[in-house]
Amino acid sequence: MTAIHHHISDALLLEYTAGTLAEGWSIAVATHLALCPACRKRLDLMEATGGALMDAIEPDTAPERDRASWETMLQRMKAEPVEEPAPEHPENDRIETGRIETVPDHAVPQPLRSYIGAASLDQVGWRRLGIGAAQFKVLAEGDINVRLLRVGPGRPLPEHGHGGRELTLVLKGRLRCDDETFGPGDFTEEDEDTVHEPVVTPEGECICLIVTDAPLKFRSRIMRVVQPLLGI
Repeated sequence: MTAIHHHISDALLLEYTAGTLAEGWSIAVATHLALCPACRKRLDLMEATGGALMDAIEPDTAPERDRASWETMLQRMKAEPVEEPAPEHPENDRIETGRIETVPDHAVPQPLRSYIGAASLDQVGWRRLGIGAAQFKVLAEGDINVRLLRVGPGRPLPEHGHGGRELTLVLKGRLRCDDETFGPGDFTEEDEDTVHEPVVTPEGECICLIVTDAPLKFRSRIMRVVQPLLGI
């Protein structure tokens, strides 16, 4: 795993720590935490000082649906993991770090592995979206949709805005967007103010975990026409 440069915001990590984050968002956060030692340290610090913060939050103020989603998330994390193939490089063997584990490059970390039923990204049941692109739907929870997106080398993602929040976690390959590069483990948070056109770098395909709570707003008329068929 290369160095991670883009991390979870304090506000989102605090939601996750408090257990008020819906299941779909929590999948992305927990998967990033499995890959990112720096954010695990931040999480530990938040939990260590969380007593004072939680005193100001009545447990019953959390919506019933959010509490149920958090419990479902915990059950998924406790589920028996899918058997993993032997890693190609012994130096990348899984290292136990306590509560959350690191994983070999391009393997599927928990808790995402429990949701997709695969230990390798090559084992995912991809559905073709068009030339050079495919997706796998991980979870639908009300308006929240969690999916894996696979895009070929050098290909752009059509220019689009957002009708709500979007979380993106790069699992494999690299994206270029607004003069920044996002590689494995990098995490981004977008909202209604964002309009962008990420491009996969030419050296290889890119696989991302993406969570949204509203359909994307494509600039291309063609994309708007086929959008209902693609379900994005």
